[in-house]
Amino acid sequence: MSNLTRSALLSSILVLTMVGCSSGGSDLDDLDRAALSGSVFESNTELTGSEAEATPPGTASNPDKTAFFGDLHVHTTNSFDAYQFGTLATPDDAYRFAKGEAIDHPAGFELKQKRALDFYAVTDHAMFMGVAAEVADTTTDISKYEVTEPLHDINAPDNMGTDLSDLANRLSAFATFLPRLAGAVANGDIPRREVLDISDNAWQGVIAAAEKHNDPGRFTTFVGYEYTTSSDDSGNLHRNVIFKGSRVPVEPFSRFHSRNPEDLWDWMDTLRENGSESLAIPHNSNGSNGHMFAMTDFEGKPIEANYIEQRSRNEPLVEITQIKGTSETHPALSTRDEWANFEIMPYRVASNKLSEPNGSYVRQALSRGLTLESQTSKNPYAFGFIGSSDTHTAATENDESAFNSKLGLLSATEVSRGSAPLPWFDATLTSLFSSRTIKKIDGETYMTGAPPTFGASGLAGVWAEENTRDSIYAAFRRKETFATSGPRMRLRFFAGFDFSDSMVDADDMVARAYRTGVPMGGAISKNSGQLSFLLIATADPDAAPLQRLQIIKGWIDASGETQEEVIDVACAGGAKVNPKTLRCPDNGAKVDISDCSINRATGASELRTVWRDPNFDPDQRAFYYARVLENPTCRWSTWDAIRVGVAPRPDLQKTIQERAWSSPIQYLVG
Repeated sequence: MSNLTRSALLSSILVLTMVGCSSGGSDLDDLDRAALSGSVFESNTELTGSEAEATPPGTASNPDKTAFFGDLHVHTTNSFDAYQFGTLATPDDAYRFAKGEAIDHPAGFELKQKRALDFYAVTDHAMFMGVAAEVADTTTDISKYEVTEPLHDINAPDNMGTDLSDLANRLSAFATFLPRLAGAVANGDIPRREVLDISDNAWQGVIAAAEKHNDPGRFTTFVGYEYTTSSDDSGNLHRNVIFKGSRVPVEPFSRFHSRNPEDLWDWMDTLRENGSESLAIPHNSNGSNGHMFAMTDFEGKPIEANYIEQRSRNEPLVEITQIKGTSETHPALSTRDEWANFEIMPYRVASNKLSEPNGSYVRQALSRGLTLESQTSKNPYAFGFIGSSDTHTAATENDESAFNSKLGLLSATEVSRGSAPLPWFDATLTSLFSSRTIKKIDGETYMTGAPPTFGASGLAGVWAEENTRDSIYAAFRRKETFATSGPRMRLRFFAGFDFSDSMVDADDMVARAYRTGVPMGGAISKNSGQLSFLLIATADPDAAPLQRLQIIKGWIDASGETQEEVIDVACAGGAKVNPKTLRCPDNGAKVDISDCSINRATGASELRTVWRDPNFDPDQRAFYYARVLENPTCRWSTWDAIRVGVAPRPDLQKTIQERAWSSPIQYLVG
């Protein structure tokens, strides 16, 4: 591969997200055998999805497309961190949960969602996949090494407690085990091949579970995994790699092979040449310390055309929201957006250091893409949007009223999530919980750090003809995707020239929009007509009603500077947008903090409109995307406070406005 040299591999092995260690120099021929060659194999289970048939018998294909909801970021017991958080749920359990069954949380209670999902992907960390469970089992060969002792029997029944002392012991084992194991493998004290054989077996189990549960027309699975890497200053650069079908690599490409995402793209291109199609989805750009959407490549060199083409080919989507925060924008970057401060997780991932906003948020990246395009004629950041959860319990966690966060036993209670005060306190806790600091607020002591800033988010939405791998993956590729912070709002967004106002009431509204315009994720070129947009947002009947429908516009002005604007285009109750402020009037929606009840009558079950940009300049490059906001509801931390009978934590927002985002439409001048 073009960038991935043997010396680069040798110098980039086993440097973890949260800890660093020196690399070893032992032979990597076994690694080269599979992952670096781009070797692929056909799963030995019965072919399903795209390999079986495009339209399953009895399944109607909808040319106007149907909204399907899923989660493309799910960790199980195979992930080293999830296992150490107490998770025992397998990939098979994860898919059963997605289809509507109950599974067990590590703390012993049931996890079950109100409605089944349409598609799901288990994305365990490729690095150390399956290793933690093998290390903990004292009958295995790898458990005999001294460095593995901190994890021995860590998830035995007697060790599954949630008291603060139990959590302190688990955190200590977690912090001790990871750097010691990484160092032992890097230095050759534990043979790399021994670790990789364990991971290979776990990978086969991931593939088998996806093939077993894929049910064309009813429920779609994707084989996937997480590529876990970071910058030298602990900036998050993680990606989830999602494969289209059953032709998948013998071994996933991981941080074992290279820390550089450009080497991942080389590998994906090689796989594609061998018949294995995939895409990578960056996530938690908010924790990247400015690196995810930088104006330079991984090595700090100026971005050139080849880089842009390769990144665009391999990363058409970005995960805009999940448990570890929402990455749409930041108040420091969007000073005129009153809703910019939504579920901001301000830290670098797995660190207590703050993350630099510049280069870390999606809306700014869209603008940076316009700048790079003006310099190179190509745009690496013209991506579409999805949401997903990043659950580490195998179960999607996006219900504010029943949120258990992502850390298994470490976040199983209101106290450990940081939403309720510690029942007792002494100075020893400060040292016991050094990785999750303790904070005094108004006379009460709380667990703090990143977990209280986590959000009960998110969900991926796609518009596809049918619920199959082929159809949903094609939606990923054309970026006809949207993200929600949890509720199953449906959002449509089209652009065309001279859309008529009557379209919003026409029976064939959607068909006409497809026929005469482009949907979300598309691009529309300069035309002599008036640029128009059709927006349709439908509320989740099990959630709050809608308050407002918005368009976010970004453009390059005549001086070459990027600009942005947030415009309300439809209001609940038929209220009119103020032409000066571009805002809907306050609809009076309230939340009773004592019990989280809301006054549903003030919102809308659906908002739809045709909107024309009054400042449209046919010679001005721009992007547009839609955002819909629900009426306010209680944040998960407020629900927690109500359950335990305490006041909501003062430094956390008591309410939020759940929302959905469409993928952008790009307006092209040339």
